[in-house]
Amino acid sequence: MRLLLARHGESLWNAERRFQGSSDIALSPRGRAQAEALGRGLHGYRVRAAYVSPFRRARETAELALRGTDVPLVVMEELRELSLGTWEGCTVDEVRAQDGDPYVAWVRAPHDCPPPGGEPLPVVSERVRAALDRIAAAHPDRDDVLVVAHGGVISVYACHLLGCSFNQLWRLRVDNASLTVVRPPRLVSLNETGHLPAELAPGHLQRTSLAARPSAAP
Repeated sequence: MRLLLARHGESLWNAERRFQGSSDIALSPRGRAQAEALGRGLHGYRVRAAYVSPFRRARETAELALRGTDVPLVVMEELRELSLGTWEGCTVDEVRAQDGDPYVAWVRAPHDCPPPGGEPLPVVSERVRAALDRIAAAHPDRDDVLVVAHGGVISVYACHLLGCSFNQLWRLRVDNASLTVVRPPRLVSLNETGHLPAELAPGHLQRTSLAARPSAAP
């Protein structure tokens, strides 16, 4: 089977570079257009089932991408985005203004320098892997299965597949409405965005450097 891991479209807080994490934020108008483009990008796959995070930005993305199909959609609590603790609701600039610029430390080493009160990355990885293992077990044939979740969720799972440290997390770029393709346990592709027209595509496609920011605040 093949897992099609899609990040949700741009949310209202993504557009403001505001940390959302476990906050339940809706899509922006741009995010809704990205979700529709994702649906067109799925036409090249044979999607037999879909699983989605309970958060609105993911559910809206899945509903728009699958509109007009009869693909069943299952909400899974374990696919929720990781909590960012006290940073949720803050903008990137507000966090950067704190003593010592904890944002830069988090980008460089998210496992070692998490947000205060944030969900530990090993805990996130354990729940996400358990959920994706259950999904894979439920589809033992050659099905394509869509999973609509979040940047942190997809990045943590990619780290697991690649065997790399969680401190490398933000070196893996996962843009809004991108597709990451997995044939468990093999990562086939990361951050496919060719289905997004130029006006909806990310501003730049190069991977983030050690000092750069993630593609958008999770």
